[in-house]
Amino acid sequence: MRIEYDYDTCIGMFQCVAEWDAFERDEDAGKAVLADSEEREADVFVRDVPDDAELDAKFAARTCPVDAITVYDDDGEQLIP
Repeated sequence: MRIEYDYDTCIGMFQCVAEWDAFERDEDAGKAVLADSEEREADVFVRDVPDDAELDAKFAARTCPVDAITVYDDDGEQLIP
């Protein structure tokens, strides 16, 4: 499973931070940051989700009010949103 995070879309509600510790608050920017991710394209960050964090990653994506977080399964199929 992998997660994709669109930094530009983020509005800084930080609900994802409460759901999964891979998301951190960047108070200066007013946006969340996805730790241990790589920037795949401008302001789009991607990382693999560890097996023990799949539920947390899904909750983080579901709580994002602007759908800045997308979760894909191992086959690349979009699960959330």
